[in-house]
Amino acid sequence: MTGDLSPLLVRPERAAELLGIGRTKVYELIRSGALRSVRIGGLRRVSATALAEFVVHLEEEEAA
Repeated sequence: MTGDLSPLLVRPERAAELLGIGRTKVYELIRSGALRSVRIGGLRRVSATALAEFVVHLEEEEAA
């Protein structure tokens, strides 16, 4: 494979950057279950799929 793959998992800090919100808010969303995440050993990561689903959910809430 070549280096053209996007990361499948990102750190909460990067998830915050991608969503345009603060790191603390990302951790709040993870704790509340609004943003899914996974634990790898002692590391917390957010999947690209979870980020996309979160944004879709926000858009659906806004449209309702």
